[in-house]
Amino acid sequence: MGIEKDIQQAKFRNAHQKASINLIYTLAWIKDKIKAIFDAEDITSQQFNILRILRGSFPQPLSTLQIRERMLEKMSDTSRIVDRLIVKGLVKKVTCKNDRRLVDVVITDKGKKLLERLDAKQDEMDAVLSNLSEKDANILSDLLDKIRDGDE
Repeated sequence: MGIEKDIQQAKFRNAHQKASINLIYTLAWIKDKIKAIFDAEDITSQQFNILRILRGSFPQPLSTLQIRERMLEKMSDTSRIVDRLIVKGLVKKVTCKNDRRLVDVVITDKGKKLLERLDAKQDEMDAVLSNLSEKDANILSDLLDKIRDGDE
């Protein structure tokens, strides 16, 4: 197939532009495939990311700032996403033990159960990259790391 056919663009300024466009297009394609899995559980990828972070820190609660620092997509509306998770009963706010003026967030049993159901769908999520061998996936991961290494 190729990016040229997918976006109906035959020429690119250079190989770097083509790679950047291909990366952006592929990210959107992957997100679209994974979205169907999250839709079945009535959560977004950002909500999943926060639940995953909170499960990893459990039983230690985290502040919204700590959550934001660990998120895959750094966004300013972390508090609103947490509020939506509270409404769904997937997380709860607790008073910070060190500073009673602050509030921390912890995953609930309902949130952990939801993640367990999604854990059972990991093969389905991994299948998005099933065209790649394990060696290819490692090479891709190394190349993506190399792109970000220029930012240090």
